[in-house]
Amino acid sequence: MPTAPPVRLPARAHPAPASASVSGWTLHSAGGCEGVTGSAHLLTCDDARVLVDAGLFQGPDEEAANRAPWPFEPRSIDAVVLTHGHLDHVGRLPRLWADGFRGPVFATAATLAVAEVVLRDAAGIQAEDRARARRRARRAGIAGDAARPPYAQNDLEAVLARGRAVPFHRRFTVCRGVHGTLGRAGHVLGAAWLALDGPGGRVLLSGDLGDADGPLHPPPEPPPPTDALLIETTYADARHRSWTETARAFGEVVGRTLGRGGNVLIPTFALERTQAVLNTLQVLEARREIPAARVVLDAPMGERMTALYRRYPQTLRSAIAHRLARGDDPFRPARLEVARGGSAARELRDARGVVIVAGAGMLTGGRMLQHLVFHLGDPRNALVFVGYQVEGTLGREIVDGARQVRVLGEPVAIAAEVASVHGFSAHADADALDGWWRASGARVVVPVHGETGAREALAGRVLAAGGAVRHARLGEPLTL
Repeated sequence: MPTAPPVRLPARAHPAPASASVSGWTLHSAGGCEGVTGSAHLLTCDDARVLVDAGLFQGPDEEAANRAPWPFEPRSIDAVVLTHGHLDHVGRLPRLWADGFRGPVFATAATLAVAEVVLRDAAGIQAEDRARARRRARRAGIAGDAARPPYAQNDLEAVLARGRAVPFHRRFTVCRGVHGTLGRAGHVLGAAWLALDGPGGRVLLSGDLGDADGPLHPPPEPPPPTDALLIETTYADARHRSWTETARAFGEVVGRTLGRGGNVLIPTFALERTQAVLNTLQVLEARREIPAARVVLDAPMGERMTALYRRYPQTLRSAIAHRLARGDDPFRPARLEVARGGSAARELRDARGVVIVAGAGMLTGGRMLQHLVFHLGDPRNALVFVGYQVEGTLGREIVDGARQVRVLGEPVAIAAEVASVHGFSAHADADALDGWWRASGARVVVPVHGETGAREALAGRVLAAGGAVRHARLGEPLTL
């Protein structure tokens, strides 16, 4: 990830000493404080206990982290507030219920709808993984059962029933003595930042802030004044290219590949990235920057998320919302086909000039893997990445230059063009994050949701501007 040059900021008028308490809130983080997944932040003030997000740790070696004990008692939590519906922000909700939580779950209506799709999909994968483990154990002659899942189906249904929809900008009672307000974060459908007001003053949580230049969501709304701020730092050490440059680069590789009779393979995430890709393809077709090729969406979850984008236009850019209002679908390229069943890869193995959009975005699973087997070996084709590839994933291995990989257990040679189009990110970059924390007037800033280098980059700029920084540690209480 590129490192941003230092950003010059004016000195703060009221810096807080590093050891001083600026509010009556205490933070107990159960994830998302020392990395980019597993977001779960418990805020306590007097007798109030509010958990913001309950996300899943994601990565090749995170099963133990997802099964580890909570650093707090779930039964004691008064309420949960969700900033948005990504799995790394909602994935441990059913387990929280299984472990004793019985309070309400507040979020925007769109976030609750997204979270239901995400959680049901995750539960299905959990069931499949358990069945696969049982089959392996039987073949190996191992007695006993596969590891028990961290929660049961009834836990999922119970916690979904606790959802309480909250409109943007409307102050609501979170629990006794604590009120919350959600503002538009511009990250994905329904995404919000959260201001919590209690006896100890105000603490603001950014959630994940969106890229102000993205094609679907408007920029994050300005933050209200706050005492303490927890801010995401995913790209706090990088600057994004403009959306115009991103669309041009994307159109060039798609057009180049179709022009030589090849197929374009685009691995995507179901939420936001699939919709951004479909919209960009449509726009480029309308401008005649690429031909109106056959586009196959082979992503059941991506299709469900796209339906939610059509149902909840309130958090989209006005131009997109207006198109939806007049019945003009912004997510439908001219020759879009939605694959039914799981046979699309076999049916398309000999097709030419097709754009295939399928999950998963980092090639950690999903239907795109079947397409790779048939198309990676053809130099006319192109594999186009539109998202960051985490170390340890198949996507990262390919981006780093591998010429042969294992896909679905089989060796596959790579002759296809491999391209990474940066700029599709749904996260704010260094400049946007700096502008946001400055606007909040926070007396203390807590960098979260970022790798070490990104958190340190933002922390350094806050300190250089005369601000105060606190660092959250997993499971350790932090007085704000």
